[in-house]
Amino acid sequence: MASTTENRLNGEQATDSPATKRPRPSLGNKITVVLGAQWGDEGKGKVVDMLATTADLVCRCQGGNNAGHTVVVDSVEYDFHLLPSGIINKNAISYIGNGVVIHLPGLFEEAEKNEKKGLKDWDKRLVISDRAHIVFDFHQDVDGLQEVQRQSEAGKNLGTTKKGIGPVYSAKASRSGLRICDLLADFTYFSERFKGLARHYQTMYPSLQIDTEDQLKKLKVYADRIRPMVKDGVYFMYEALHGEPKKILVEGANAALLDIDFGTYPFVTSSNCTVGGVLTGLGVPPQNVGEVYGVVKAYTTRVGVGAFPTEQTNDVGELLQTRGREVGVTTGRKRRCGWLDLVLLRYAHMINGFTALALTKLDILDVFSEIKVGISYKIDDKPIPYFPANQEVLNKVEVEYKTLPGWNTSTADARTFEELPAAAQSYVRFIENQLGVPIKWIGVGKARESMIRLF
Repeated sequence: MASTTENRLNGEQATDSPATKRPRPSLGNKITVVLGAQWGDEGKGKVVDMLATTADLVCRCQGGNNAGHTVVVDSVEYDFHLLPSGIINKNAISYIGNGVVIHLPGLFEEAEKNEKKGLKDWDKRLVISDRAHIVFDFHQDVDGLQEVQRQSEAGKNLGTTKKGIGPVYSAKASRSGLRICDLLADFTYFSERFKGLARHYQTMYPSLQIDTEDQLKKLKVYADRIRPMVKDGVYFMYEALHGEPKKILVEGANAALLDIDFGTYPFVTSSNCTVGGVLTGLGVPPQNVGEVYGVVKAYTTRVGVGAFPTEQTNDVGELLQTRGREVGVTTGRKRRCGWLDLVLLRYAHMINGFTALALTKLDILDVFSEIKVGISYKIDDKPIPYFPANQEVLNKVEVEYKTLPGWNTSTADARTFEELPAAAQSYVRFIENQLGVPIKWIGVGKARESMIRLF
């Protein structure tokens, strides 16, 4: 009698006996991911808010309160930095994952500001991973001192938000950081480690003043406040993925070109804000990733310093800045503005594998008689098929533009694709065809109802 192995070698179909049958793991629920595809500020909060209305769980996977997401509901404008934008949905749980770095005073300050605008019972639907690292006040002070040092030594700084994000991720990588689980465990041991970390920074920065006893007193109060919200993040996510069917939404902070590995280094953030950061920032296996939506502004903006090939330091850039009210939610700094850059977007798509795009702020282009789109880069008159890693090289690229007709009419009242002017429809289709990614939503205003769904 032929063995099972022999049957398979002979091309025969074999059925495992009960003794040899192996279990097939259940893949569980899929997660939907929303990521920024440019330098941030694309309108992710609005897209997340729209999707979160039917979500059961909304997650943040990386970054800290250096991110700023604005959501407008019933004419009320909410600003979120650490809280997931889905916190507005009273029927959803919001989750701050292990990849996020949490400044506890900032978290409660943000919650209190939004409470005054009508946000209720946020603490009853917020879960925090016990593995998330803590941003201390002295991390923020160090962030500012490092910027001053860079300015004095190199003549320019990185343009950080001074929220302590870089220093705390550095502490995480050097294994001297402290996590939420440490704060909630033995407070005496936590205090010793806190004091040791404070001394380390004071040795590096002699002018740094830290009142450790006062800080520890406040941290003990915060520990009691967050304790009911904290769970083992790995087990929490596993249960969410493999329990009853759930709609799980992941809200990325920052954006592809600010990613620590793939962004315009060194003018980047300190976390992975591409799709890989979702896996490590939540403890989610790759097979559970479903749709990956990239959010793209209809033009390009950037806060702070760093290369920006399609930037318009002219009347065009000023008009985009004014019409788009391009001011950073976190920093209050004016955003630099320029034409849409398809080279940059192709690069973001290579890394993230977007299944569809949300194109936001199309209405800002309503007043232009013609619109330019960056379609390729050249260096020394030679086309290059890639997005340069080196900042000096990127600063030297020559952008080839495609000029498209503008529509010179308002799109603000459009609620279907067909209601958009023909030239606006052509602009959308041009972007889709160039990138090879469908556009699922088009934003023509700040409110929820101002998102046109194409499919």
